[in-house]
Amino acid sequence: MWTIPNQITMFRIVLIPVFLVVFYLPVSWNHFGAFAVFWLAAISDALDGYLARKLNQSSAFGAFIDPVADKLMVVAALVLLIQDYQLWWISISAILMIAREIFISALREFMSSRGKRDEIAVSQMGKYKTAAQMLGIMGLIWQPDYDIPLILFNFPHEILMFIAYSFYAIATVLTFWSMIAYFKVAWPELVKQNS
Repeated sequence: MWTIPNQITMFRIVLIPVFLVVFYLPVSWNHFGAFAVFWLAAISDALDGYLARKLNQSSAFGAFIDPVADKLMVVAALVLLIQDYQLWWISISAILMIAREIFISALREFMSSRGKRDEIAVSQMGKYKTAAQMLGIMGLIWQPDYDIPLILFNFPHEILMFIAYSFYAIATVLTFWSMIAYFKVAWPELVKQNS
């Protein structure tokens, strides 16, 4: 059970309280620190999947705990964004994203009970949603209020925030779209269950 990929996944779960503590630290760099912890968690998510395939260490426990770790970190971040921004559209988007995760988890459990879980496996759209969600959340957590020096010029912080808002909005649209797509696939089984 304690393969290298699974240890990395457990490390990601340990990062959740670290992420929360850093976010609330009474220091000037708390947002950047929380962004760095979230970024580390996102990188570890990609790394554990890669190593599981590369080292041939895929396991039932890993298949279970990896999405749990992802969802816990994302939900923690979305709750922080609701509290930090207190904007209606940030809140509605966050609630939609959280509701989608609960809905899809329940749908996968139902389809598993019918022996058809593979029919609602992670789709390409779901991967795009996750990528946009991670980028949007990271930008909104960081919320830089200063220009970022790049190789030849300063990158205006207003543009960085616009990019973060854009990714967050894209993630919201893909969240709803992918939820409907999964629901349509499962609908014949849901109707059959209810008849």
